[in-house]
Amino acid sequence: MIKFDLIYDADFLDQSYKQASKDILQQIKQEISDGASGYYNLPYESQDLIDKVQAYGNAFKHINTIAVIGIGGSSLGTKAIYEFLRHKTKNTKKIIFFENPDPIDITEKFMAIDKNSTQFLLISKSGSTVEPMSIFKAIIYNFNLKIDNNENIIAITDHDSALYKFADKHNIKTFTLKDNVGGRFSVLSSVGIVPLTLAGFDTKKILDGAVETLESFLNGDTKHIFDKAINLAQNKDKHPINVIFSYSNTLKEFTQWYVQLWAESLGKIDKDSKRTGLTPVGHIGAVDQHSFLQLIIEGPRDKTVTFIKIDDFENSLHVPKYTLDYIQKSDYINGHTFNELINAECDATMQSVHEQGVNVDIITLDKINEENIGELIMYYELLTSAVGIMLNINTYNQEGVELGKRILVKKFQN
Repeated sequence: MIKFDLIYDADFLDQSYKQASKDILQQIKQEISDGASGYYNLPYESQDLIDKVQAYGNAFKHINTIAVIGIGGSSLGTKAIYEFLRHKTKNTKKIIFFENPDPIDITEKFMAIDKNSTQFLLISKSGSTVEPMSIFKAIIYNFNLKIDNNENIIAITDHDSALYKFADKHNIKTFTLKDNVGGRFSVLSSVGIVPLTLAGFDTKKILDGAVETLESFLNGDTKHIFDKAINLAQNKDKHPINVIFSYSNTLKEFTQWYVQLWAESLGKIDKDSKRTGLTPVGHIGAVDQHSFLQLIIEGPRDKTVTFIKIDDFENSLHVPKYTLDYIQKSDYINGHTFNELINAECDATMQSVHEQGVNVDIITLDKINEENIGELIMYYELLTSAVGIMLNINTYNQEGVELGKRILVKKFQN
């Protein structure tokens, strides 16, 4: 269960907000009807996928590691869910993520892999993304993998992509994506469901959480999304930066996923040919209280801040009742749990920021579980779509990214 509290100073009860909320809901329902983006349907469509993946995985009991070879939307969402759940989910397989073409990182991860007990998942929507394809070639060479009929290799890609054709030629197991599901919105598709299910996570519960958020939104019950989207869009010039402070290391990768989702979706040229967008910044509390917080408190008033915390970590670790010479000033926390400490820091930081006139909101997860991460994923996807509608942009393309790819190709061809 997730609780949302908006602590903005704006008045959300005037008629312009009410009409804008109706417009957002109507346009998203139209997007669903038109198939403008298929992510809305994933919480339902991926239910059948789970059974297929489990049946496939049951034939490979010797597998204890999943290697995900992908970048951006092909890995960030899966990594976010994996890091959120892995410490409390028993008997799951380890997932290793090959994302960046950093030779040191790749070499270190090679050393952690036994090719005979590893399932290699090559993920690319287009089927020709240079980073995962290059890493895959290095994996084949380093581990002397055979390609034809290799049941330890799975491809996840668009139907009829270059990767799809490659996998078909070599009789490699393939799971496909829908054309209208962009990479950054794809975590609840085969991109995330296949590796997480193979690893042993309860992906049905993740999808159930997403369904709950989606249906509440479509019923018009999730007022928080509408109010936040409208305020962010209408004040984009005054407050162009949205900061997330996630008060748990389990949410570190989720925060990185949000940065990609937000930046790649909302940094656009709008339908009036004007540059627009909202800049995402992701931080972890309490660590970044000792760095970025100073800028928020005394720097320019160009930011809104979202705090995310976990009410119950289900961990009773206490601060010991020790008094240490000369450093007694910290004794006030003695005997309290670290759960109490980190959440008190979140609340105190949020109060300090709000008292400086910064608009803040807080998202509280009651605990770490599958339903909550599913809810949170769908919440941010819907919020992104709602802001995109208010900004009058195409939320689902990424021409700026494609430009960089074309320049890269020219560099190596010249």
